[in-house]
Amino acid sequence: MIITKTPFRMSFFGGGTDIPEHFYENRGAVLSTTFDKYCYVNVRHLPRFFEYKTHLTYSKMEYVNENNEIKHPAIRNAMNMLDMHEIRLVYEADLPARSGLGTSSSFAVGMLNAFYALKGKYADKKKLADEAIYLERELCKEAGGWQDQIAASFGGLNRIDFSGNEYDVRPIVISPERKKQLENNLLLFFTGFTRFSSEIQAVNNVAAKSKSEYLSEMYDLVDEAEQVLVNKNRNIDDFGKLLDTTWKLKKQTGSKISTSSIDRLYELGIKEGAFGGKLLGAGGGGFLVFYVPEERQSRVKEAMKDLVHVPFKFEEGGTKIIHYTPEEYTETR
Repeated sequence: MIITKTPFRMSFFGGGTDIPEHFYENRGAVLSTTFDKYCYVNVRHLPRFFEYKTHLTYSKMEYVNENNEIKHPAIRNAMNMLDMHEIRLVYEADLPARSGLGTSSSFAVGMLNAFYALKGKYADKKKLADEAIYLERELCKEAGGWQDQIAASFGGLNRIDFSGNEYDVRPIVISPERKKQLENNLLLFFTGFTRFSSEIQAVNNVAAKSKSEYLSEMYDLVDEAEQVLVNKNRNIDDFGKLLDTTWKLKKQTGSKISTSSIDRLYELGIKEGAFGGKLLGAGGGGFLVFYVPEERQSRVKEAMKDLVHVPFKFEEGGTKIIHYTPEEYTETR
């Protein structure tokens, strides 16, 4: 039996510039972090006592005899890609899917990590990120960028640069005290709305050439935000003000980025003391993050009292195998 634990990510700057159609021809970069909310994938070979050969549990349950009968596209394609058979897979998560936290990519990374371990093979973080990108973007034909798979695999507070067909993951090196100050000044709220990121991405078509000017400005904000973090002489509150700038830019890249309800929530947060914030993910719903100095946080929490506040801390490790019991398995096909 294998159990993997894979974090969700919080993207601050550069979202949209990680889409291949954009960074193949332009500069792309994101600044993001993973945090201590996770998905768990439990995998083992199914004992041969049942009328079915594979049993899957996620938001639904599936009982099938052939991989091609599996309805969940990521599981079906991953099992075919790695030649997995006779599997019991159980998915659990700390936060809801389709909420702007890269949950589907965290699942893809954690599932691939578990499958390799079940085969007795080691897959490093880059291999897991690369194959999760291939799984979601090529095999499953889901629209979107590359940042989620990379963040889930590597973990930590990073700048990820994209160029050509390559990417580079570079940790943001700041003092523990400054990093803790950033963490303490971020408030996360669940708006209650969920959606499929790939559908929002396809409708918004963020990488269209007509939007390249906005994406170029969003890329520049990655540079500026990184400097705010690493330069101890900069006021870290500038990070929050830059979040406000990037959110206003992002809303101009697609009609489905925000909604009137989300706009009202955001404006209320700013009115009550937030320096800035943004909706996480592709847009349309999910989680709102605000940058709020601690002395103003009680006002913002009161203003958002109808939403679920989610306390969190940054995490550093990325996907991990937290239980490993090897199995002897002989394929019968």
